[in-house]
Amino acid sequence: MQNTDKLYIDGQWTASSSNQTIDVVSPSTEEVIGRIPAGTVADVERAVAAARKAFTAWSATAPTERAAWLKKIHEQLVARADEIARTITAEVGMPLKMAARIQAYLPQASFGLYAGLTPGFAFEEEIGNSRVTREAVGVAACITPWNYPLHQIAAKVAPALAAGCTVVLKPSEVAPLNAYILADIMHSVGLPAGVFNLVTGTGAVVGEALAKHPEVDMISFTGSTRAGKRVAELAAGTVKRVALELGGKSAAVLLDDADFNVAVKSVLNSCFLNSGQTCNALTRMLVPASRYDEAARLAAETAATFNVGDPFGAEAKLGPVVSKAQQERVRAYIRKGIEEGAELLAGGPDMPEGLSKGCYVKPTVFGRVQPHATIAQEEIFGPVLSIIPYGNEDEAVQIANGTVYGLAAAVWSADGARAQRVAKRLRAGQVDVNGGTFNINAPFGGFKQSGRGRELGKYGLEEFLEFRSIQVRLPSKGG
Repeated sequence: MQNTDKLYIDGQWTASSSNQTIDVVSPSTEEVIGRIPAGTVADVERAVAAARKAFTAWSATAPTERAAWLKKIHEQLVARADEIARTITAEVGMPLKMAARIQAYLPQASFGLYAGLTPGFAFEEEIGNSRVTREAVGVAACITPWNYPLHQIAAKVAPALAAGCTVVLKPSEVAPLNAYILADIMHSVGLPAGVFNLVTGTGAVVGEALAKHPEVDMISFTGSTRAGKRVAELAAGTVKRVALELGGKSAAVLLDDADFNVAVKSVLNSCFLNSGQTCNALTRMLVPASRYDEAARLAAETAATFNVGDPFGAEAKLGPVVSKAQQERVRAYIRKGIEEGAELLAGGPDMPEGLSKGCYVKPTVFGRVQPHATIAQEEIFGPVLSIIPYGNEDEAVQIANGTVYGLAAAVWSADGARAQRVAKRLRAGQVDVNGGTFNINAPFGGFKQSGRGRELGKYGLEEFLEFRSIQVRLPSKGG
């Protein structure tokens, strides 16, 4: 991959103002697989200036023209899907087959979605004597995480460009190489200079400079709740718009009439996806106390099928977590669960058998977890499931809603209407009923400390738009 030693600013690959670099380390081999610039405040200044300069012309382009650019980007993402999947498998550790289906596919889907949505979107309407228009917010800074790196980039950049915003992207320094593929695509299709800019570096330097920059009109951030609070704090100084997609501690409520053979497997698939590094993972499974033994047995049996190993191999269902720091964080939570008295049903804090190198964690299931236990309240971001028994439906809802988060949830019941009723009581931005699948056209975002704003579908486009009302004096009836 070329140009990873540079930044992409104002339509050109350019050196950082600093010679400092950041190593990109593969979590499966612990080897350095790339180096990127450690961007500076001066680099941010250049990128924001380029985006500001390009905004006037780009925001004035017709929606059909912006859609045509998005279609070109979409086509190149499709053409380079294998390269993207392999890059993200190396950076993040998701098994390659799964990375092709998820990590490479979802960015294509986002750009394709907005290429199709933009031409027919209602950017203006007449209301009485007012013409109400939806205008691009301005310069948008997109700060993205490492777990689904290019998907999270595309879910911000595609609607921002569709809205007429110009963009400065700061990808996670943990998994930034995929962002270089997108920047190369932007360059190869001839996107006008300054419309898209890439500045790599740390959150403490590049992220904070973007969050407080007076010429940045909007911050769209995905990451931890702690970091999101810091972004919002800095952004408040210039009263810029802030969209936050943050953490989660999502509950799956299995009602007493649910088919546990189906539901338990589905919950574990969600919890362990991407080695548990998924913000809306179902990490708490709430089961009736009368059916706890059945749930515990099925969960332990299912966990045993998640073989851990080389993500480029054909056998592994679970790759490593993203880094040594993340590995130790997850192991510390597992040890905490044991110390606090939860029943260890599968896994544990030790290295998986047969592996001596890499950031691997055993898929772990805890039973009889107390609702207020550390592992039931805090986001672990690893393959760790907590099974929490409950007495009745009201108690299940209370436990499900009993965290600071509200990103996602799930309900399982043989009675669809009953499941829907319970779903409406859960304070979460997305609720799956009986295994309902992900819908890229539906809004994605959370309640409470899981964030503000929504991504995907028309809702994601609306985040990057401002309303303007133009009042016109109507002719008097007397002429």
